[in-house]
Amino acid sequence: MPTSDKVAERHLLVTVQSQPAHRARVQEILLELVGLVRAEPGCIYYNIFQQAEAPDTFLIAAAWLDDEAIAAHPTPPQSRLVEQLLPLLTAPMQVLPIRRVSENPA
Repeated sequence: MPTSDKVAERHLLVTVQSQPAHRARVQEILLELVGLVRAEPGCIYYNIFQQAEAPDTFLIAAAWLDDEAIAAHPTPPQSRLVEQLLPLLTAPMQVLPIRRVSENPA
């Protein structure tokens, strides 16, 4: 994992609400994105979560080193996957910029 300055870091929490009939395909697409995004220069982490009591709801927790790294996201292969994802959702993805206030463990 790249080292970072928490002031410059850019963290996002993204909510993805799948149509129930398309949950498996939504999960498949989200998992395809993991390797692509993690390979981006400046990606600190990119993880997919599924809400335990609402399995049609997925959360993406992601972070980049700085504004420059996040501006380079997404790449064309990722954009194509997101285009496939959008019609399978019940609502637009909700993107919440967040800020890390704790220190990373050593």
